[in-house]
Amino acid sequence: QVQLVESGGGSVQAGGSLRLSCVASGYGSSYAVMGWFRQTPKKGREGVARISRNGITAYVDSVKGRFTISRDNAENTLYLQMNGLKPEDPAMYYCAVVLCGTWSVTYPGWGQGTQVTVSS
Repeated sequence: QVQLVESGGGSVQAGGSLRLSCVASGYGSSYAVMGWFRQTPKKGREGVARISRNGITAYVDSVKGRFTISRDNAENTLYLQMNGLKPEDPAMYYCAVVLCGTWSVTYPGWGQGTQVTVSS
């Protein structure tokens, strides 16, 4: 059974940094495109960043220049380096496999997420 397991969330002060990780277990190859999403009760779920197997990236405007998505295909691991965290960044962060060029999530769906909290 394929699972996505996120980790690395926590509580930081505004301006601080966190590095999120997502391991795709139970899959013998690397997914074509993977992405990070975040969800809050107010905004719902939104795509934050995505990356193709060969390293092509896309970001939502609100995180450009602050967040960096990367991946280790050999280890089936996805990362999100978050710098300059702002009070509007707190959310539950999820990783997912997405269809190429879109934010549409496909198999195996969502992991359990990792919580990010930012204090001012």
